[in-house]
Amino acid sequence: MNELEINREKKICEVTYIGGIVNILLIIFKFTAGILGRSSAMMADAVHSFSDFVTDVIVIAFVKISGKPKDVNHDYGHGKFETLATLLIGTILLFVGIGIAYNGISAIISVINGAVLPSPGIIALIGAFASIISKEILFRYTVVQGKKLNSDAVIANAWHHRSDAFSSIATAIGITGAILLGDMWTILDPLAGVLVSFFILKTALGLIKPSLDELLEKSLPQSTEEDIEQFANGIDGVSNLHNLRTRKIGNYCAIEFSVCMDGNVVLKDAHEAITQIENDLRQKYGSKSHIMIHVEPLHNISTK
Repeated sequence: MNELEINREKKICEVTYIGGIVNILLIIFKFTAGILGRSSAMMADAVHSFSDFVTDVIVIAFVKISGKPKDVNHDYGHGKFETLATLLIGTILLFVGIGIAYNGISAIISVINGAVLPSPGIIALIGAFASIISKEILFRYTVVQGKKLNSDAVIANAWHHRSDAFSSIATAIGITGAILLGDMWTILDPLAGVLVSFFILKTALGLIKPSLDELLEKSLPQSTEEDIEQFANGIDGVSNLHNLRTRKIGNYCAIEFSVCMDGNVVLKDAHEAITQIENDLRQKYGSKSHIMIHVEPLHNISTK
């Protein structure tokens, strides 16, 4: 692993550690506020923050693995461990969202059947506002760092922070309504919990789909493949790019294709042209990208 990759892994861990510390503090405060404030919405929000902390642990563990160089058993490196981390984050969010929705709907049904829910306390509202502010700041910091580091897992974690901020907004609205409007409106608290679950589920599905696409070897977007074809065919002496195969591996790509070159071109010149293409593609799609170019001569390539 070169110095650049070591620094990237170190920075990813640093960003995630910060998120983890914030999440631990929020988990403690939210669960306390939810219990003391008798708020099911705040308890749901606390569970969301706990799932956020779990994803911090997953990101740190899997990014360390994905940063390892290729070995005998992993010819393309370990980049897909980072994709697997993103998929796990999405899956955790999916189950958390379903669980919160179930609990909220159960509480709503009980109210419809005549049950009276306790009015939430002001501490629950304070917890919601503390979560909104801290999570939005954490989202903005994490998403910027994720883009700089070209890490899908860090960006996925950032959106988990944002979903937590959004859920806290819904929680704050529900708790405020339940406090100010009286006992007849305490149903707003579990309603807020259900709304929180929709934010979580939307985020989960947005993470799961691209991760599955990558793990199932989906090709890079058509526009990207067209850019690769246009670039390679624009190199002097290179023509007829065909058999293009692409896929994403973590934060880099695997690109393989065949090109035709004039068989009268000196072998040294042909090698330099292919090397230029490989270097330019790695510069654009990641220094660790796996580039494989097969050359098919129009005639016999000179061996001078």
